[in-house]
Amino acid sequence: MALTQQQVLETLHDIQAPGARVSLVEAGAVRNIEVDGGTVRVELAVQAPQPSTAGEVRATVEAAIARLEGAETVEVKVHPLLATMDTRQPAPEPPPTWADKIPGVRHVIAVASGKGGVGKSTVSANLALALATLGHEVGLLDGDIYGPSQQLMMGTTDNPMGDPEGKIHPVAAPGGVKVMSFGFLVDPDQPVIWRGPMLQKALEQFVGDVAWGDLDYLVVDLPPGTGDVALTLCQNVPMAGVVIVTTPQDVALIDARKGLYMFRKLQVPVLGIIENMSGFQCPECGHQEHIFGSGGGQRTAEELGVPFLGSVPLDPAIVVGGDSGRPVVIDRPDSPAGRAFTELARALVANIEGEG
Repeated sequence: MALTQQQVLETLHDIQAPGARVSLVEAGAVRNIEVDGGTVRVELAVQAPQPSTAGEVRATVEAAIARLEGAETVEVKVHPLLATMDTRQPAPEPPPTWADKIPGVRHVIAVASGKGGVGKSTVSANLALALATLGHEVGLLDGDIYGPSQQLMMGTTDNPMGDPEGKIHPVAAPGGVKVMSFGFLVDPDQPVIWRGPMLQKALEQFVGDVAWGDLDYLVVDLPPGTGDVALTLCQNVPMAGVVIVTTPQDVALIDARKGLYMFRKLQVPVLGIIENMSGFQCPECGHQEHIFGSGGGQRTAEELGVPFLGSVPLDPAIVVGGDSGRPVVIDRPDSPAGRAFTELARALVANIEGEG
């Protein structure tokens, strides 16, 4: 089995940061992880009260990673955050982060799920549009490099354009949301077969080389699961928090918990849980049928001590809207599903801004 960034991160989670009672990960010392076959490159920024501290950390990390199966070459760079040889010299600047490239974005919100098939991308699209209808400037980044879909869901027909400064301009979708998706750049039938370094570079370009402008919220539609994309983005972009999407059924809730615990390990605030496909109301008789169960999202939120943002009904109009590029928030805003997404957006804003 090939070595992954997640394995390296878990190893760093077991190494104590110098002069602290927390791990290197918990101390925010991990700036970059690259895994290219058997070659592992790690970049750290640590407090170094003694001249030997940086070297000791480097040796400890190199030895720990070298013990991982599949690790052939280990390269560790340690940036001391305090001058250690001459206190009259200023402390070295920490390595730049992707956040330096998006200064106009106030809040980055990740939308994630522990498994596929729970409607995470649909929720991302409608949540972004609902935020825009509430008067906010919103961008939507499709972080699913291997299976991009937001270019279709958002009904965008244009292609992103470049400018002389080398910046990519996102596409303005109906509803006022700026959209960037890898689906704009590749043939829809062409599979993307990339390894870690290429994936990371693409994500960095999508974050830093896109002219997002001034945004209140940048919604990032993460791929399902707890893989490289989520890890890379959370390491390099300061997140206002993550929203976990699940359905009421037990198998989805199990995976939602896994995703939630991963983000907690990465010190990303969990803004809340959204329960999708919570129930179907017959349009003829009004009978409510809970096809996937009932109340599982709220119970899970209460058990884990995170906010329950709300639920979205199982409505065929949501599916039709996503397939046709007319999400229900703008196609049928007064429908139960349209109103549900608007209320979710309000609850999310209140959570982030500390209102209510």
